[in-house]
Amino acid sequence: MTIKEFQKIISEKYEKRDRQRGTPATFLWFMEEVGELATALAKDDPQEKFEEFGDVFAWLCTLANINDIDLEQTVQKYTTDQHLGYK
Repeated sequence: MTIKEFQKIISEKYEKRDRQRGTPATFLWFMEEVGELATALAKDDPQEKFEEFGDVFAWLCTLANINDIDLEQTVQKYTTDQHLGYK
């Protein structure tokens, strides 16, 4: 699965509700998940880390969706010498 495909799945499942919530409140949910990931990393529990990395990525996709950002496009600067910029 590509980043674009995953972001689309998240969009189809959650975007309507997430847009209604708005960026500030959604960002708080994202930060809560980042905090849970930090706790999992400190405990060094492989299963908990596995789950929290997935949650953080899903919430990052949500934030990108409601701000009309294509995450796959944004990470291309790490795979090429060319920075494409916003389209």
